[in-house]
Amino acid sequence: MRELHNQLSRYVRHAAEGGEVVVTMRGQRVARLSPLEIGDPLAELRARRLVQEPARSKRNLHGRKRLAASAPVSDLVAEQRR
Repeated sequence: MRELHNQLSRYVRHAAEGGEVVVTMRGQRVARLSPLEIGDPLAELRARRLVQEPARSKRNLHGRKRLAASAPVSDLVAEQRR
């Protein structure tokens, strides 16, 4: 842990370049620093048909326009509490 703390930038750079760092505490493995997989996290689930794209946008489901507040929300809440 001490070495990771002192050399964190070096180890993050190593992981970003494709390497892997295993962190230990008192000789026991406790964590792993490895590169992120760039790409679509849902691609595999879509391919297996476990998820699908929504049929339509969640916004404006009922054809209504979004209302704009005429005053700060805090004022509206305070007024409703009276």
